[in-house]
Amino acid sequence: MITKNQIKLIKSLRLKKIRIQSGFFVAEGEKIVDELIESDLDSINIFSTSEKYKNLKNHISINSTQLKQISNQKSPNNVIGIFKIPNDQEIDFNANIVALEEINDPGNLGTIIRLCDWFGIKNIICSSNSVDCYNPKVIQASMGSICRVNISYMDFHKLLESENYNTVAADLNGQNLRDFTFSDNQIIFFGSESKGLSKKLSSQIDIKITIQRFNDNVESLNLATSVGIILSELKSQTTGK
Repeated sequence: MITKNQIKLIKSLRLKKIRIQSGFFVAEGEKIVDELIESDLDSINIFSTSEKYKNLKNHISINSTQLKQISNQKSPNNVIGIFKIPNDQEIDFNANIVALEEINDPGNLGTIIRLCDWFGIKNIICSSNSVDCYNPKVIQASMGSICRVNISYMDFHKLLESENYNTVAADLNGQNLRDFTFSDNQIIFFGSESKGLSKKLSSQIDIKITIQRFNDNVESLNLATSVGIILSELKSQTTGK
């Protein structure tokens, strides 16, 4: 039986400060929860209306009314899990990395995590002022990929001043993506949804690339769409396909 304290905790994990204090995050839905259970992440509790999870040691059976009470979804699935936020992992700078400056939309970040997982990108770096990757909406949009992609937060200016990394940035005024040759160890920067790259960060990156536009009436692409197109081209080049 779910307790009042557990209900209070689940609801409070919608807030970043509570996730930081507790070290926990919430995931909903069978597909996502199942992937996280099978991963290296530690599950704290699994709350479900289904018998599917009854053999788990940390399973707690709930009814549909209680599920609606603790869910972030308008039409909740039959399972909600509390998981431990993993410790920070080392970034592999010998591989290609996606870097996101001031990304604010949880759905965009979740989709980009999913895209990176699809294209085999193991590391994402977000600027310190970006949305938290353990926000429930990010977890939902990532569809379980959150457990396979390492996400770090840092000051980009300090990062680029510390070492001479191989960098490139997506920019509307850059050279045509199809004319650019990717390497195996680049940091690929993307600006925020509304403002693009900041002037300071843009000045630290010499090489800019852009996705060719065929209709001048379209001002820009959705950030996640841009990431997907660029990663597709990168993988097409680096895998020889």
